[in-house]
Amino acid sequence: MAEKRDYYEVLGIQKGATEDEIKKAYRKMAREYHPDLHPDKAEECEEKMKEINEAYAVLSDAEKRQKYDQFGHSGLDGGMDGFGGFTGSYGGDMSDIFESVFGGIFGGGGGSFRSSGSAANAPRRGRDIRTSVNISFMDACKGTTQELNIAHQEKCTACGGSGAEPGSTPETCPNCQGRGTIRVTQQTFLGTMSSTNPCPNCGGKGTIIKNPCNQCKGLGRVRVQKKVSLNIPAGIDDGQVLRVSGEGDCGTNGGSAGNLNVEVNVRPHPIFKRNGYDVECDVMITFAQAVLGDTIEVPTIDGNVKLSVAEGTQSGTKQRLKGKGIKRLQREGRGDQYVTLKVEVPKSLTKKQEELLRAFEDSLEEKNYPKKKSFKDKLKDLFS
Repeated sequence: MAEKRDYYEVLGIQKGATEDEIKKAYRKMAREYHPDLHPDKAEECEEKMKEINEAYAVLSDAEKRQKYDQFGHSGLDGGMDGFGGFTGSYGGDMSDIFESVFGGIFGGGGGSFRSSGSAANAPRRGRDIRTSVNISFMDACKGTTQELNIAHQEKCTACGGSGAEPGSTPETCPNCQGRGTIRVTQQTFLGTMSSTNPCPNCGGKGTIIKNPCNQCKGLGRVRVQKKVSLNIPAGIDDGQVLRVSGEGDCGTNGGSAGNLNVEVNVRPHPIFKRNGYDVECDVMITFAQAVLGDTIEVPTIDGNVKLSVAEGTQSGTKQRLKGKGIKRLQREGRGDQYVTLKVEVPKSLTKKQEELLRAFEDSLEEKNYPKKKSFKDKLKDLFS
């Protein structure tokens, strides 16, 4: 038998942690390892949740915590395998712990993670599935529609989801009389402790299928490929997730289907950059345009617009185009566009051009370079 880890270590807290700190740590760990959030690692997460639930059940109970602090694990189980029936399931009726800590945050709409004490034939919501889609920067700004190919589980049409071959029906499990669970009672030095575990005979279903459906092999559901149309709203950002209700795996026992969660990946644009709902871009202007001023055309996500460049514009000057940014997601209004003007210094001048430029430079005075003069004054003050 593997040695149990320290309960404080399991929850990532110090030995003197308060009740609030214990509950906060449990909420964090439960969210991190909840099997519904990691369907590809469901079994691994379920094992982790057993350990987390066991640690919380002890540390959240003042009497049990005192015994544990004084005697360690041996003070709780007296050498038995597990703490009052934690072995082999989520332990005890862990739904009570989830209800008290999360207030049903993982219930209601369901998910496949449930305590072993839940009714065998109760409706269970199907698992959510996840995929991703790549779109262009402009599609993210304007909105678009994408057709996705997904694979999800649907109710078997041959058996109607019963899992039994047409013409036959599942039989009630004789071991649990259809409840899907069995009650296990153990005697410990703390007294009689009971837990509700899945019936080993029917796997917690409450029924046994002696003649399984050929199409779904008794599962009641089959995996199918399907095309789903995804509406991507204007203003969506890179990494955001869109939910398509009911396009996840089908539920069982009449439960609702899970959702399809689609992560949107936005490809970068060669000119524009996004900052929240604002758009930023750099526009090059010539030396003459910067000195003399000009009216230029600059790109926006709606097309080119005219922009006035003032006389003596310095490289790096930023100008705002109000309302030319990205539409706010599911809200009114748009962001702005910020244009950074960058002066390009001419290269590969002819001899004549060099002469003209030097003559022009010689004609300038100190007042034509106020920033240069200010810098020289600061240097004088520094070394005087």
